Amino acid sequence: MTAALRTLARDRRVVAAAQLAALAVLLLALGYAFRGIWPEAAPRLRNADPLSLAAATAVVGLSYLVFVVGWQAILASFGIRVPYSVALQAEMVSMLAKYVPGGVWTPVARVVALRRFGQYDTRLVLASIALEAGLSALAGVVVFLVGLPLAGVVDVPLLPILAFGGAVAVLVHPRVFGPVASLLLRPFGAGEIPTLSWRRTLTVLGFYTAFWPLGGAAFWLLLRSVGFEPPLAAIPFLGGAAAVGAIVAVLAVFAPSGLGVREAAMFGLVAAVAPRGAALAAVALNRLVITLVEAALLAGAAAWRVTLRRRRGRAAAPRTEAQPARPRA
Repeated sequence: MTAALRTLARDRRVVAAAQLAALAVLLLALGYAFRGIWPEAAPRLRNADPLSLAAATAVVGLSYLVFVVGWQAILASFGIRVPYSVALQAEMVSMLAKYVPGGVWTPVARVVALRRFGQYDTRLVLASIALEAGLSALAGVVVFLVGLPLAGVVDVPLLPILAFGGAVAVLVHPRVFGPVASLLLRPFGAGEIPTLSWRRTLTVLGFYTAFWPLGGAAFWLLLRSVGFEPPLAAIPFLGGAAAVGAIVAVLAVFAPSGLGVREAAMFGLVAAVAPRGAALAAVALNRLVITLVEAALLAGAAAWRVTLRRRRGRAAAPRTEAQPARPRA
């Protein structure tokens, strides 16, 4: 029986089918749980303010463009220097790959994208992805905790969030991350994973800490678009709620891109500062906006790279000069 279970676990089709089944059960359960709130949210969605929605979409796009810089800095610390357009395309491919059942396509997408650029050190790429996830998650927890008193929120489950933040803080510690990553990534090649300096680690952590309020501003605009005007002081809390939602989406491996799980986590937190109908409507719009932005940025990054490649090709093409005509005898 154990051998049979291991064989099934190695079959991606079985894993994908199990994920889809679990997702279907989850969505049905969420639909049942939100059945009493949807009548409040539906009118808000139908009457959403297009200007606030457009502004929120622009801020979400800006946040993605900024977020890529952190991963690019981590790659540079590992000796992998890639152009911004390459990092952006790889990041957006991995974001959209989250929707594919299987659970492995997010890191695989980035590895493949960087291999096309000529970077074949899989273990370093995977280590950079893990460090990016850890530092951004830890920064999100910090922003969430700072935002609680600013928004006047007191009734939230702090214990699991603090426990998660503490565990991540230990794992991304410069003296811990290198040895642990080297051990876990040993199957991808020999060698030790380099360790970031304290200064670089704190710099990247500070960068992500400044990033999450930008996501909070986007969600603040989404709430305004559905007819609720939260105070500006709620932006850090909303950014922390977005971070917690992203963390839950990563941990819920059975749900592609955390579909449903992310929304449920964010709704539970946002409902502390907004009416339930507005919170549910904003959470639904958030999923739509981030998906559209990811697809648009991927297409834009790909078009940018194609344009640059064509320009370099024209510049490198040999110029043929007209040969002078030979005089007739």
